[in-house]
Amino acid sequence: MSLDKYDHALLALLQVNCQTPLRELAEAVHLSTASVQRRIQKLKDSGYIQSTVAILDPDKLKKVITIFVEVQVEKTDINALRQLKLDFSGPEVQQCYYVTGDADFMLVLLVPHMQRFQELCDQMFHNNANVKWFRTIVALDRVKTTLDVL
Repeated sequence: MSLDKYDHALLALLQVNCQTPLRELAEAVHLSTASVQRRIQKLKDSGYIQSTVAILDPDKLKKVITIFVEVQVEKTDINALRQLKLDFSGPEVQQCYYVTGDADFMLVLLVPHMQRFQELCDQMFHNNANVKWFRTIVALDRVKTTLDVL
């Protein structure tokens, strides 16, 4: 499926507010409501829209500390990578990337306090025989966080 200007416009609007009524979307992109509904379904079926989510406020949910963790590992064969991706996908891991450079993985963690982070360090890094080293960076402030692509 190739995207046209209407698809791009719909995606831009939906990533800002996925609960925008079809009527408002149709008015904004100058199409009928039925056409917009069909296009959105095609975008979902084609994988352009992966899911519809609510973006939560970490502070209100007592996840007040954001920590970035770089991890270098010993082995990166397919089985080791598969296991590491499982090891690095717990509930406190908001994002995990397999990256190039000095580190092999970059994680973003949200934790309520440093004691919980220490527990995670023991569980995910210290007790993992495949972790060669890890380095942490604690965020002082969330300046911008978004999932926007367009």
